Amino acid sequence: MRNSKSLLHYLALVPLFVLSACGQSSNKQNSKNTLAMENVISKPENPYYSNIDTAKLTVSDADWKKVLSPDLYAVAREADTERAFTGKMWSSETKGTYYCATCGNKLFKSDQKFVSSCGWPSFFEQVSKNSITFKDDNSYGMRRIEANCGRCDSHLGHLFDDGPEPTGKRYCMNAVSLDFVPDAPATNPTNLETIVLGGGCFWCVEAVYQNLDGVKSVYSGYAGGMVEDPSYEQVCSGRTGAAEVIEITYDKTKTNLNEIFQVFFTVHDPTTLNRQGADSGTQYRSVVFYKNESEKKAAQDLIAELNEKVFESKIVTTLEPLKKFYKAEEYHQGYYENNKNQPYCQMVIQPKIEKFEKVFKDRLKRK
Repeated sequence: MRNSKSLLHYLALVPLFVLSACGQSSNKQNSKNTLAMENVISKPENPYYSNIDTAKLTVSDADWKKVLSPDLYAVAREADTERAFTGKMWSSETKGTYYCATCGNKLFKSDQKFVSSCGWPSFFEQVSKNSITFKDDNSYGMRRIEANCGRCDSHLGHLFDDGPEPTGKRYCMNAVSLDFVPDAPATNPTNLETIVLGGGCFWCVEAVYQNLDGVKSVYSGYAGGMVEDPSYEQVCSGRTGAAEVIEITYDKTKTNLNEIFQVFFTVHDPTTLNRQGADSGTQYRSVVFYKNESEKKAAQDLIAELNEKVFESKIVTTLEPLKKFYKAEEYHQGYYENNKNQPYCQMVIQPKIEKFEKVFKDRLKRK
């Protein structure tokens, strides 16, 4: 978890980042900035470093001073240097990502780090060519290369030519200038399960399940029918017997098969035979492809309950044994995320997502 001090100063800077991009700098506006900062700070539930913008920042030193701790301000804005060996970060080998503690810009991955005897966190490579910028530093009678954050120009440390291969560089960083976020613990593979479902156009169903907490991955593809590894054009012809489906991989410790099925029967109409809206044909049938009797029985039990208590028309979802799942062409994967402005996404997929988010509002992934 990121420390609360960093969280507060980042949240406080959110309105400053927006306003600086708009070029507003009047005294009246500055008073609004202060009020806006106070309002944001009072909302600790806001995500930290969520979708950080990488656009260049222009923030005055006076505004930085309002939100940075004194030790961070001294290093980041006044190019001070912290004492060596003052923290554990210099020798830490924990896997994760290092961000600029001033603005949240991603700087290094842990696999670019090495333990140096200098007493400061050291790296042999930066995460991208724009993440860090450099300039000559002739202070204290020395000739050095100063390293600054590529987003907010905050002082990070210095670059030297005595690092390890493959670059031979040593990014000698002040620990206070860095915010470290450890990688999430690896999920135990034994906790993962898969299920293959068809509920009409796979773009729609894929977009919904990508937002369910506990779902690790969703792939669009094809299952059923007589043709091995069919193409999208073949499936669309309606002559292969295959259906548009998604393969869901989920963590059993965070969700379960019953919830997966509940979402499935909520976001598509299981009572229309070989049709979802304007999409018609056997390739759009409502179908559960089961791998074992346990999956089949779970689907049968829920269908029986829904037929009795929820749906006026009989559910026509078919239960078919899964022979093989064929992953669809790459341009189908993440289609909604990559094409949100397309009319189909706005008029067909978005309403399904909104329905899912309303019904399962407590089960959404944190973004």
